[in-house]
Amino acid sequence: MNYVDVHGARIRYHESGDPAAPPVVLLHGIGRSLEDWDAQHPLLDADHRVISIDMPGFGLSQRLPASTNLTALSDGVWATLDALGETRPVHLMGNSLGGAVSMQMLVDDPARVSTLTLANSAGFGKEVTIALRMLAVPGLGRRLLARIDKISAPRLERTVFADRAMVTPERIAMAIKVARQPDFAAVYLEVAQALGGFRGIAPRWRSELLPRVAKHAKPTLLLWGDRDRILPHAHLAAARSAFPEASWHLFPNTGHMPQIERPAEFNELVRPLLAKVPA
Repeated sequence: MNYVDVHGARIRYHESGDPAAPPVVLLHGIGRSLEDWDAQHPLLDADHRVISIDMPGFGLSQRLPASTNLTALSDGVWATLDALGETRPVHLMGNSLGGAVSMQMLVDDPARVSTLTLANSAGFGKEVTIALRMLAVPGLGRRLLARIDKISAPRLERTVFADRAMVTPERIAMAIKVARQPDFAAVYLEVAQALGGFRGIAPRWRSELLPRVAKHAKPTLLLWGDRDRILPHAHLAAARSAFPEASWHLFPNTGHMPQIERPAEFNELVRPLLAKVPA
């Protein structure tokens, strides 16, 4: 893995493929890391420049000075791409929070986005797992995040997969490593509280963001797992309503991260979209 300096912060990224090939940018969910996209790199990098990023304050990246919200994360990813010399339009793929950040990036700089792939994306409903709602409660969230260890980490990992075989020792170890980063709890709580609270994901930012995304229509693919326990697959209907021209697919027997549980199928679905609009 590599690091690049962005506004004084060390941002971690993984890159594969030909730097001259069309760029694909992969964004993870809240509290996660770029490892969530490892399975897609070898499936995409034969004909793309593939860049996965630990968004500022997440994974092993340092936080940026400003408070962390969607706009700050969007700015941080765009600045990371600038630092990597990637100024061409990119194919954005975002999972969970990464989907919401991808939509914000499109709003912030539509000329730099070729296509949008949203996998189990935040932004399409208020329902969210009780674990995330509890983290938004002042005081309680910090205590819970401080307790991610070899006992609690496996339970948390099991919530994102339908197939328990995905909960590997390597993923558990990475979850603990990420949770021990100095910026982890503060950034996690800032984002959780900016986007919602104990009652669920807040409606205001969603109702403001989605129409702005629709104004800058790009070829879009909506993907979901039918056994998502973080953001229920009923949100896919809301996503289809928001983007009626988008292609979509519901993966059977799949949880919150279809790019991991169904890597080959995921790749087969995104390929036509990537081919539709050259970056």
